[in-house]
Amino acid sequence: MLYLSLFWEYLKNYAKTRLTYRADFWIEVLSDLLFQGVNLIFILIVFQQTESLGGWSEAEVVFVYGFFMVPFGIFGTFFNLWNFADRYIAKGEMDRILTRPAHNLFQVTLENMDPPSLFGSFIGILIMAISWGQLDLVFHWWYVPMMALLTLGAVLIYMGLYTALTAISFYSDAPTGILPLMYNIQNYGRYPVNIYSRIIRFVLTWVLPFAFVGIIPASYFLDAKHDDMASLALYTPLVGVIVFAIGLFVWNTGVKRYRGAGS
Repeated sequence: MLYLSLFWEYLKNYAKTRLTYRADFWIEVLSDLLFQGVNLIFILIVFQQTESLGGWSEAEVVFVYGFFMVPFGIFGTFFNLWNFADRYIAKGEMDRILTRPAHNLFQVTLENMDPPSLFGSFIGILIMAISWGQLDLVFHWWYVPMMALLTLGAVLIYMGLYTALTAISFYSDAPTGILPLMYNIQNYGRYPVNIYSRIIRFVLTWVLPFAFVGIIPASYFLDAKHDDMASLALYTPLVGVIVFAIGLFVWNTGVKRYRGAGS
């Protein structure tokens, strides 16, 4: 109940702030949607040059992209820590966080929540619905809880990887460029992994498992058209739990190492 009440208070504070600058809120929403729109247009342009991509049709890849947007939007809402090192380490705001009883990662994420990113998830669901009709897929009632479960697993993968990478700030004073690099790598997860080399396919599946945030879980809903991928989809929640546990361990270890501003 403590964490639920804290979440509600942080959300109210965010709403009060954004209501003061409403134009900024809608500009941010529009910019996020335009960015996602450009990515979608890129996929459509690719399919102007080919009928399939690694055995996947245009509608299937667009469906995967729609699924990809759902967990990414949720992740972006609660994980906006790109300036963590400057704000919390260099300026010492981590000291303030550590004086409070709630878990420090929970506080940091809620202080930087970005609800406009959630609009991307809604657009992703809309893209999936349109592609669903184009692919003439059969709908089963258990797809709803499976969608929620697979989305949760994908969000945990995002959270785990980026929590571990953000925690590097506790170990190094110098800013690193690894977060933007990882942001670019994650985009490979929305394409069929069989178009990559064996090494890259292995990395995207089992080392930096971004395949589990897009192509693999999305394949579960494609009516056995890609059984090789669909068979892995059920591992998404397990992979999510493992990756998040690793990320949380790296974070907690880094917090123990923290000794104050500039440490």
